[in-house]
Amino acid sequence: MSTAPRTGHLVGYARVSTGHQTLDGQHDALNAAGVDRIFDDVISGARSDRPGLTAALDYVREGDTLVVPALDRLGRSLVDTINTLDALRKRGIYVRALREGIDTSTPAGRM
Repeated sequence: MSTAPRTGHLVGYARVSTGHQTLDGQHDALNAAGVDRIFDDVISGARSDRPGLTAALDYVREGDTLVVPALDRLGRSLVDTINTLDALRKRGIYVRALREGIDTSTPAGRM
């Protein structure tokens, strides 16, 4: 857990690939992390049009933290995930990935 001061909101994003899966577990984890608002998609991660992620990225502001259950929710590939993380960093937005224990508001998380 980070001890860095947070000035912004905690915004959650969850995604499942099919309608046969449920968002409940991801929502539970995000709510337990204290998010203020959750955006989600029920869509394949391979698709580039993810309206919930687009809305979350449009919603977050400098100082906010985007919280995801796992890093693989952010991108279609490793390169896509890294590009999303870099774009958020440039906007002054932190990312916390719960499964991996990554928090970019900390020096270790940024590394």
